[in-house]
Amino acid sequence: MHFQTHCFILHGMKRVYEKLIKKYLEFFPCVALIGPRQCGKTTLLERLPKKWKIFDLEKQSDFQIISHDIDLFLRLNRENVAIDEAQLLPELFSALRVAIDRDRQNTGRFVITGSSSPKLARSVSESLAGRIGIIEMAPFSFAEVSAESSLSFFSLLTGNASIHELLEELNPRGRVKDIHEFWFRGGYPEPWLKSNAQFHSAWMNQYVGTYLFRDVARLFPGINENRFRKFIQLLAGISGTVINYSDVARSLGVSQPTVRDYFDIAHGTFIWRNIPAYTKNAIKRIVKHPRGYLRDSGLLHYLLRIPDLEGLLAHPGMGRSWEGTVIEEIIRGLNCLGTGFDSFYYRTSGGAEIDLILEGEFGLIPIEIKYAQTISPQQIRGLKDFVRERKCRMGVVVNNDEGPRLYDENIIGIPFAYL
Repeated sequence: MHFQTHCFILHGMKRVYEKLIKKYLEFFPCVALIGPRQCGKTTLLERLPKKWKIFDLEKQSDFQIISHDIDLFLRLNRENVAIDEAQLLPELFSALRVAIDRDRQNTGRFVITGSSSPKLARSVSESLAGRIGIIEMAPFSFAEVSAESSLSFFSLLTGNASIHELLEELNPRGRVKDIHEFWFRGGYPEPWLKSNAQFHSAWMNQYVGTYLFRDVARLFPGINENRFRKFIQLLAGISGTVINYSDVARSLGVSQPTVRDYFDIAHGTFIWRNIPAYTKNAIKRIVKHPRGYLRDSGLLHYLLRIPDLEGLLAHPGMGRSWEGTVIEEIIRGLNCLGTGFDSFYYRTSGGAEIDLILEGEFGLIPIEIKYAQTISPQQIRGLKDFVRERKCRMGVVVNNDEGPRLYDENIIGIPFAYL
């Protein structure tokens, strides 16, 4: 079986982050690309201008060149230097601070990449604060695999567009069939480029093994690998649910603090996304436990052993999988613009729920996510109440409708294809 790729333009495809890298290189002496393994960070480095030198710390020869005397290396290579997998050499960060401060006004000198780790996060915040622009990368979004360059929902949202401007300006990025294919497969680049179902399965198997036994074991030497493997499998079953740490701890036979550490590791290495509850200005009793999703739908479906799209549509976790896919598309779209924002979910003790709440300079935007094409007034009553109570400029329903539409004076429906 071969996957269909009729509408997808993949080879030589530009990533949406390229504009942001260019902008940040004008603002900061150093730019950091952080994100999960195999999301395309190294490939993006190769698209830097030819004058840039690229060093990969996973190559022993490059590691020796830099680590032998880091300060001397940075004196010899004062600019146009990219260093891949920088977290493998923690001493690099303090040396970069010294090198940057020698010529603080000169921007666009260094690019580093990293798969997140406690050392990377701490080193960047302690050594390079104010000197670095951080870009969180992710696997392909639907906007990228469809290679459709129409004005995005995210650009309009952050530009404080009105509901009527959204209705008039947005155009579809692909067909509903293409959306379903992307949803089932997820966004990791290499399986997309090979476009073969057997390779996709084999790649996912290797990716999980590499993530578990190489990255996590190396970053967290004391971890119980067998329990953490069971934890990752468990994440697939609870993706899209409110997290009860005590239930997870009982399932694994470990303490609650250990489980919280496991969730922090999964979130910090970009496999899982913790979404906190929205508790500000609470008018009603609300659920305060966090919610979470496996970030890549293809990885989720692999761990759930869902063989194909038909199996996904019949699976009891189908709705939660769809919610996670939409949430990731929205968060990735905002991240690639460099937009500062926070994300939450909202649930009252009475059962009213909103899948995603965005808060940033663009205001407070609640978003309800539905798989269906047709939405009834009853389904968005909680959204209408939230918009009214908090005076939001709009509420959004993301679904699979044929086109954008108004559901209410302040509620707009936007099909996933139009994001």
